[in-house]
Amino acid sequence: MPTQFYSTNDRSNVQPLKEAVLRSLPADRGLYMPEEITPLPASFWESWRDLSLGELGFQVTRHLLGDAIPDEDLRPLVEEAINFPAPLYQLTDKLSVLELFHGPTLAFKDFGARFMARLMGYLTKDDGRELTVLVATSGDTGGAVASAFHNVPGTKVVILYPKGGVSDLQEKQLTTLGGNITALEVSGTFDDCQRLVKAAFSDRELSERLNLTSANSINISRLIPQSFYYFEAARQLPEGIKPTFIVPSGNFGNLTAGLLAQRLGLPIEKFVAATNTNDVVPRYLLGGTYEPRPSVATISNAMDVGAPSNFARMVDLFARPANPAAEKLTEADALDEMSAHLQGLAYTDTATRHAIREVWENHRYALCPHTAVAYLAAKDIETPGHKIILSTAHPAKFLPTMEEELGPGTVPIPERLACLTDIPKVAESMEPDEAVFLTWLG
Repeated sequence: MPTQFYSTNDRSNVQPLKEAVLRSLPADRGLYMPEEITPLPASFWESWRDLSLGELGFQVTRHLLGDAIPDEDLRPLVEEAINFPAPLYQLTDKLSVLELFHGPTLAFKDFGARFMARLMGYLTKDDGRELTVLVATSGDTGGAVASAFHNVPGTKVVILYPKGGVSDLQEKQLTTLGGNITALEVSGTFDDCQRLVKAAFSDRELSERLNLTSANSINISRLIPQSFYYFEAARQLPEGIKPTFIVPSGNFGNLTAGLLAQRLGLPIEKFVAATNTNDVVPRYLLGGTYEPRPSVATISNAMDVGAPSNFARMVDLFARPANPAAEKLTEADALDEMSAHLQGLAYTDTATRHAIREVWENHRYALCPHTAVAYLAAKDIETPGHKIILSTAHPAKFLPTMEEELGPGTVPIPERLACLTDIPKVAESMEPDEAVFLTWLG
């Protein structure tokens, strides 16, 4: 049976895969989640360590989607999307870095963006309508989406990013492609960009007329492939070791994907959400209330999120009982369950800069600012087994910060970034006003 997807705001609002992926957000402003999340079968665990990353991803996706897509179509879709590695780099005998920056745009967002582009292409191949892809970015999402959808027939991509809120090379990745890619430089924060995108989807007439879809992690198709690399990391450790994952967190899609992998049966000791001073979730986990607030600019800019969308999915996952026959937990009980099983830690820019220098001096290994935040959390937690920090982007994407801390020329710039340096950006200016944006869009 094909898996159906419900809204986190209304479990009776159930839709098929095509609607959940192409419409991205339910009309009630919830987020789509799969109705069934059951552990992978014993046959998977008998051979999972011997599978290629592409085959592993195919097995996970087929399990989650049921028979929504025939195997002969799904397997090449996944394997073509995930055609780059995710290696572990061991810093110490108890700590490794999962390098997620070996895709085309040198960021972990390539996993979700490439999978999504191919899935949307498959789902719309017979529609005959242009698809308008909206995405808000605080850094790497925009570049990954632009790369994945560039010159894809039948698509138009609109990327909203905060003025002055992304690094120079990140900005070049999303403003230099042209063609079917349009960049909007918003005079505000990432939260403003995300709010504008959500406003467009809430206008059902506009959404239907423009055939809108989203490439942010609010789209469930972004989360599915992000679960793959948790399996990939765990199988690179010796058998019997349950890793603790320390996840740099902004909109919390990355961590939510890890929770999804855990629900699929991957043995994981613990999760730690590592944030910069935008610490809404760590504050909640320390026993406070969940209080979104305006984001603050930091050197780990992709994590500058004051109202993380995927928090709703995290609550939903913790509300699901381990026994499917048991009653779903209330939201209050789910929040308590989350606090008991998830740790959150937050760090300043000063501490982040110190971590970048420390790791370079001790290991001659360069951490981007986001990965450095996770490194700080790894140092501060106690856990058995092995700690794995997720490295979300190549350090060269944050060259000014890296050179300030490590000196000029320490971090080489990969050619795929260096070639963008002299290309002028092309972006339209936009005020963070919903009415202005909807008029521009429509």
